[in-house]
Amino acid sequence: MPRYLILGLCLVSPLSLANAEAAPANDSDLAYSLGASLGERLRQEVPGLQLDALVEGLRQAYQGEPPRIAKSRMQAILEQHETQANAAAEQAQVDKLVEAEKRFIAGERAKTGVRELPEGILYSELASGSGAQPKANGRVQVRYVGKLPDGTVFDQNLQPQWFKLDSVIEGWQVALPRMKAGAKWRLVIPSAQAYGADGAGDLIAPYTPLVFEIELLDVAD
Repeated sequence: MPRYLILGLCLVSPLSLANAEAAPANDSDLAYSLGASLGERLRQEVPGLQLDALVEGLRQAYQGEPPRIAKSRMQAILEQHETQANAAAEQAQVDKLVEAEKRFIAGERAKTGVRELPEGILYSELASGSGAQPKANGRVQVRYVGKLPDGTVFDQNLQPQWFKLDSVIEGWQVALPRMKAGAKWRLVIPSAQAYGADGAGDLIAPYTPLVFEIELLDVAD
């Protein structure tokens, strides 16, 4: 349902919470209360409205007078407003997620023993390796655990698993060729080298950095 239609429906909610023992409202108080409720919501959602035009539209519609703007134009204006409001809300959510990622990466970068690879990928060595290093188009055998920033495990494979390096996320493609077989690293991968602005379904939200503990067991061409 369009948000501008919801505005009117929301007026009912504050009234339904009124104390049952309150004195009956007169017509003037009821009208004022409805106007105040609508005004507060509009102030939050549509700041900068021309109040004279708002009151004129409200009065004409309430009294059944012909509007001074054609209904087709009013519908187009309201739909345009709805589109702009939705876009602004989406951008605000994106900004929030991007800022949260920046804070998380900065906190991880500041930890002792953390080093940085190209593309902003962070790593710390949990165990060193002495075997061969993967080729960019080769295969790797790994065990791994993948976590979200809050520690939730979203993927893991504790049994040895083979992957082609060119089939995994970019963060792995950058980090694993720098590991030697036998090594175990903790990686913090920015969202741009993981699932980016799209995320991965309900599992990984957009702009989510990922944390992996990866043990490189073997490599092959």
